[in-house]
Amino acid sequence: MIKQTELPDTIPIFPLAGALLLPRSRLPLHIFEPRYLQMTADALKTDGRLIGMIQPNPVPGREGPGLHSIGCAGRITQFSETEDGRYMITLGGVSRFRILREIEGFSPYRKCEVSWDGFERDLGVAEQDATFTRKPLMELLGRYFETRGLSADWSTLKEAEDELLINSLSMMLDFDAEEKQALLEAPSLQTRRETLVTLIEYAMRGGQDEGLLQ
Repeated sequence: MIKQTELPDTIPIFPLAGALLLPRSRLPLHIFEPRYLQMTADALKTDGRLIGMIQPNPVPGREGPGLHSIGCAGRITQFSETEDGRYMITLGGVSRFRILREIEGFSPYRKCEVSWDGFERDLGVAEQDATFTRKPLMELLGRYFETRGLSADWSTLKEAEDELLINSLSMMLDFDAEEKQALLEAPSLQTRRETLVTLIEYAMRGGQDEGLLQ
């Protein structure tokens, strides 16, 4: 298990709207832009193989894409290279971080000095949600998937551990970048689950403060 003191002060940053990585979760990525191909190649040369995933945060009047202050670092746990030089990688979520400052340099991708303070729980064992009752969530998901014509492996969802279920849904459901950020910043699994339910219900109302679609 990685200790917080073993995490680096500086990491490469991959701003990708809507792509959410959470601790102890896995995120597959297809890397094809030249700057991120270089970032991946450089990360693979390091012991930690860390890449910081973060949501862009455009700021009116400021040139270039801004960044949210909190992201999640993942370790490259699997990778393959295609014949035309693209990478297919999987990131395993390690810990959230807070950006302290962006580091100016000559690399084609962005790097930031980060702090891991306040996210010690991310490096521990899977979180539990003592107040979680699975049946209401599964019923809500059933209605949500039906209204969108989506299918699901219900047996897998029903058998998944609490953290895996809640984090997987947070990562894969089609929320916007700000909603994904709210899920990332949730201080506990219970808070993330409550946020997830609120977002699903809001989406089913079509963004209106009216009754759920039946």
